[in-house]
Amino acid sequence: MTVGAVADLAGAVLCGGASRRMGQDKAFVEWDGVPMARRMADTLAAAGCRPVLAIGGDGLRLAALGLQVVPDDRPGEGPLAGVLTALDAAGGRGVVVVACDMPQLRPGAVASVAAALVGDAQVALAVAPRREPLCAAWAPSAGPVLAAAFAAGVRALHAVLETLRVAEVSISSQDVRNVNAPSDLAH
Repeated sequence: MTVGAVADLAGAVLCGGASRRMGQDKAFVEWDGVPMARRMADTLAAAGCRPVLAIGGDGLRLAALGLQVVPDDRPGEGPLAGVLTALDAAGGRGVVVVACDMPQLRPGAVASVAAALVGDAQVALAVAPRREPLCAAWAPSAGPVLAAAFAAGVRALHAVLETLRVAEVSISSQDVRNVNAPSDLAH
């Protein structure tokens, strides 16, 4: 896939997790006064992704934040299912997918990941220092591979990466720092 620019990609914020450790829906937990789902959508938009979609989660509350909501096609089935929903919703375009709980992700880091989705790469992943499939640009050609893995019972994105053509992009570990519990909110 030759993309050339983040403007060629849709953006998607995965909002469907259970948020068990946080004790409340992470998508609506505020970081610097802004709900994390909104903050992540703004980051994707600032990087140039269009449209930006909120995948899964509480659709009414997400819509009240001004987000374009796409119900998860496979609710409760994990991030691989969310990426599949995002690819389907992107209508044949590539999509930058991020988790809703990385509020320190910068637009420049998103643009770097998106810029790596060139040639025959099916996914461009952030690496900080380990692979982060929930900060990645996914080519439409990854969809059938992900769908086949899902149909075979695979739910973990990292388990599918070995079957894809992957480009890796080193970014700061702060960009992909997850906020999983109330103690992670200190910054």
